Amino acid sequence: MTGTERTILVVDDDASILDMTEDLLGHAGYAVTKARSGSDALSKTEDRDYDVVLTDLQMPGMDGIDLLAKIRERHPDTPVILMTAFGTIQSAVRAMRAGAFDFVTKPFTADEVLAPIERAFERRALEEENRRLRRAVARASSFGELVGSSPAMNEIYAMIKKIATNRSNILITGESGTGKEVVARTIHFTGSRADKPFVPINCTAMPEGLLESELFGHVRGAFTGAHATKKGLFEVAQGGTLFLDEIGDMPINLQSKLLRVIQDREVRPVGGTQSIKVDVRIIAATHQDMQQAIEEGRFRQDLFFRLNVIPIRIPPLRERAEDIPVLAEAFLRKHSDDEHVYLSDAATQKMVRAAWPGNARELENCIERALALASGNEITASDVLIPNDTGMPEGSLQEMLIRLALDQRMTVRELTDAYVHAALDVAGGSKSEAARILGMNRRTLYRREERSDGEAADGSAATA
Repeated sequence: MTGTERTILVVDDDASILDMTEDLLGHAGYAVTKARSGSDALSKTEDRDYDVVLTDLQMPGMDGIDLLAKIRERHPDTPVILMTAFGTIQSAVRAMRAGAFDFVTKPFTADEVLAPIERAFERRALEEENRRLRRAVARASSFGELVGSSPAMNEIYAMIKKIATNRSNILITGESGTGKEVVARTIHFTGSRADKPFVPINCTAMPEGLLESELFGHVRGAFTGAHATKKGLFEVAQGGTLFLDEIGDMPINLQSKLLRVIQDREVRPVGGTQSIKVDVRIIAATHQDMQQAIEEGRFRQDLFFRLNVIPIRIPPLRERAEDIPVLAEAFLRKHSDDEHVYLSDAATQKMVRAAWPGNARELENCIERALALASGNEITASDVLIPNDTGMPEGSLQEMLIRLALDQRMTVRELTDAYVHAALDVAGGSKSEAARILGMNRRTLYRREERSDGEAADGSAATA
């Protein structure tokens, strides 16, 4: 799209309609450019790409159909909506065959013209996002944004190679932040449907009624506020992939309707009487224990079987710690344009030892934060802040020290010294970070180290 401004070129040989339309669209927040003829409109699109073109069908000289054809040659991604005073089936068919996005009949109300314009913006944004994703996949490895060479990730890569070209439904499970949508995108863009839409929706982000309308669409007048017919995401994803994120949170009543769509491969818009055939691959994802959800009656077992044709589990980051350095480097390159910025060994080791309950998403946030805190090109261990984490899984450091103390009959002094040295190791040698972990003043830590080193040098025994 052209930028933050949402631009529309309005074309009509009637000056009063031009002014009225400009006023209506201007109040709706669009930046409007007017043209009094087809040739005038073409001159205005010579060096500029508008987000949407709204043109009259019947004009002297170059009519709307001819203008549509020329705009599609020059700007093939620009949606063109035709206005006509002759609201006949023939006009609609002629416009759609010529490649129009939609048409409205004059005189029109604000809702009647704004609804197709908004749909045009939504479609263009979706197309541009899909192009961006395809470029990203093409630039990267054969697995797009997926990063890692651990055995667990290599198994996922092998699975993607096997399933990318078939149409079977997939259920991706894994903790929040593990990259379930990234895996879904990679499956789509490395498969036979890569040139078709990838349409994601989060099933927890909206109430049941709105979610049903988003998925299946609705006809005009189906409910209060349904001023125009709207395509559902199943239709938008035609030929491609529909990604149902957090499917475990889908309302139980809506699950039965989704099951019917999967079985019949057709959708019926809310308020509609006719079904529409759809060819869509479904990739669903959840962080929930689906067997538990089924036992508790929160998820239909028959729908689970329909979705779980090909199961893929994404391991948490703590199960593939060997991937953390390369992931951290990838996030560093993503968030920094300076090729000279680098992670110190201590910083990398500190991240490798962390538990990462938020998984890759938390790691990315950590890298972005470290870039903001770093004072030079080197990101040190003290720049890497991991909230509520000592650098090891919760409780493991304390348990290790307690076991060591009991097994070896350590004194309190010996136990304290072991605790300090463990904290320094976790902090990658950074005394400031070790002091923060231990909850002590940095000078106190220095004095304790000096005393410990001095006792080690003269061989004297530490006593409680």
